Amino acid sequence: MMDRRDFMKSSAMTAAGISLFPAGCASEFVAPPPPLFKVSLAQWSLHKALFANEMTNLEFPVIAREAFGINGVEYVNAFMKEEARDPRYIQELKGICDAEGVTSVLIMCDGEGRLGDPDAEARTTAIENHYRWIDVAVELDCHSIRVNAASEGDWNTQRNLAADGLSRLTEYGEQANINVIVENHGGISSNGAWLAEVMRTVNKPMCGTLPDFGNFDMGEEMGWYDIYQGTEELMPFAHAVSAKSHNFDAEGNERDKDYMRLMRIVLDAGYRGWVGVEYEGSEVGEYDGITLTKNLLERCLVELTPEYI
Repeated sequence: MMDRRDFMKSSAMTAAGISLFPAGCASEFVAPPPPLFKVSLAQWSLHKALFANEMTNLEFPVIAREAFGINGVEYVNAFMKEEARDPRYIQELKGICDAEGVTSVLIMCDGEGRLGDPDAEARTTAIENHYRWIDVAVELDCHSIRVNAASEGDWNTQRNLAADGLSRLTEYGEQANINVIVENHGGISSNGAWLAEVMRTVNKPMCGTLPDFGNFDMGEEMGWYDIYQGTEELMPFAHAVSAKSHNFDAEGNERDKDYMRLMRIVLDAGYRGWVGVEYEGSEVGEYDGITLTKNLLERCLVELTPEYI
């Protein structure tokens, strides 16, 4: 009979896909609780291959599943910006995902205008430009689109302008049951306190955040925001998490980010959703970087599960 310590270890390792029992010992197996989080793959991790036409957007779900054993994908709209105008293309992409057993998690949307633009007409145009990505997200069974909160002006001005654009876009998303989530993505949006204040100003459950571990660079003048403080400030509003990685040491740890500490912040906030592998480094190739990041997240899962079950 297993004692509690054995059970905790079994549950943690099984959640990461590791069995403690040899074949033929199924009668001793204790079903584990659901994993604390699920690992998805952010398409930007393969942006070099995509821009070089070494793979296509339609191949992305297949590669995620077959090359990395990842069954959740996060698209970038740049890699299907024109193709997505054709409903047949979206149905083909959905069919591929269904055949592979891959979940479409979200669409990262860039290049559609500033949702916090000081010009009211330009802000409205930006809001409406995002509508079609909400429509695509519905067809792919995503839960969210990821947007940016770009604006200009002082703290309060940018907060109010971004909140206006996000609130109006979220109203459209609510009708389709699609979340509108904001990434810390440069400038004042990489200030965790500011973006959290924007969320409180919008005050809509379907308007949330996508905390990115590596995007707390506020620019040359403002410098870097503390990544642990920023993650903690954004997690209460999170509908997704981006485990951005760049460089690894010989033990497979991210050299500049304490993943165990970051994932504790994520789990302490009560988050139990998808955590996206987003490799953006250059010391190893994209495939190796994705694998290193996935392995690190799975190690976090094994080590942290006993603390949270």
